[in-house]
Amino acid sequence: MSRSIFILGGSMLQMPTILKAKEKGLYVYVLDYDPECAARDIADKFLLISTIDKDAVLQAATEYKPDYIMTSTSDMPVRTASWVNEKLGHKTGISYENSICATDKSRMRLRMKEKNVPIPDFYILENFEDFENLVKNLPDTLKPVFVLKPADNAASRGVKLVSADDLDISKDAESLKDLWDFTSQYSRGGRVLAEEYMEGPEVSVESVTVNGITHIITITDKKVTHVPYFVETGHTEPSRLSNEAQDDIRNVALAAIEAVGITDGPSHTEIKVTPSGAKLVEIAARLGGDFITSRLVPLSSGVNLNDCELDAVLGDEPSWKRTITRGSAIRFIPATEGLIGSIEGVEEAKSMPGVEEVVLYKKEGDIVPPLHSSSDRVGHVIATGKDADEAERNCEEALSKIVITIKTKI
Repeated sequence: MSRSIFILGGSMLQMPTILKAKEKGLYVYVLDYDPECAARDIADKFLLISTIDKDAVLQAATEYKPDYIMTSTSDMPVRTASWVNEKLGHKTGISYENSICATDKSRMRLRMKEKNVPIPDFYILENFEDFENLVKNLPDTLKPVFVLKPADNAASRGVKLVSADDLDISKDAESLKDLWDFTSQYSRGGRVLAEEYMEGPEVSVESVTVNGITHIITITDKKVTHVPYFVETGHTEPSRLSNEAQDDIRNVALAAIEAVGITDGPSHTEIKVTPSGAKLVEIAARLGGDFITSRLVPLSSGVNLNDCELDAVLGDEPSWKRTITRGSAIRFIPATEGLIGSIEGVEEAKSMPGVEEVVLYKKEGDIVPPLHSSSDRVGHVIATGKDADEAERNCEEALSKIVITIKTKI
């Protein structure tokens, strides 16, 4: 009988790992709370179970007895996979205790501070009263602006830049509560972080750790929306920062990966290059989302990180060495908020040089919400080139061909 695996999550971003597992001959169970998830029809068996319900996943694992349990690009299921693997005596690439550190930004910050990993100044807020007290005695590191973010969410949900004007309680006492409510609504545990705002370019580091030794595959340059929200609008590989900056980035990433306790498997580490050096934004004990892992990394380096992740889970030696050196880029299609009247230029964009794919998440008649998190984006373009500059240029030129007309504003 073939080996079987539980993959926690059946979204579009999990699909490459699911398909790779099937390619390796595994019998694949896909678990997701969404009965209409993208991977339902390609799973060997679909289980309608929330990926963050540890007890339900353990019960299902006891019944179906999978050989392996994993997730791919989602944060909170990392905890579930680690917990269930430990309960069943399975190998896990990160302990349950460390998985909490990797998915709770407040605990992550405390761990990084303990291990002397460069991070911004931060304050953990348990409730609105803590926020009020912080504002009344605002530290210099949080002036004139700081970042407010939920301790345990992802995809830029609830993240906002707060300025001095936002904090003028004498003008509007309710504005402070509005700020708190906006961010805290996305915090599962209720905690919120107030952090020093870091100026400088942002990157992510895509890595795989094998038997405690980490191999950095590539560094990805990131594009993020203008403040006050921090939504990623594009990525380009490999990074075009200076060699000195990239060495600093690698050192911080390696220190963060060791500090969070990843022994086997992938990691996605976000870093800002500030005037005082590289500092950790956050680290995830999983593959990078936004098609970085599934599309950009293999297109620019030849490394299939979905394959590497599965090899680590299966106990095989991951093929982490670069086989090509090219450029790849993704840009998310912009649109004004409102009701979509028409979408034009998609086929022309697809025919542009270097374009690998053009995907729309929305169609005519759909609503485009304000761009406050990654889930509000409307589509993407992926392109390649002989280097990062050409890949970015090809991507931007294709993007310029797509015109989304808003029929009714909201």
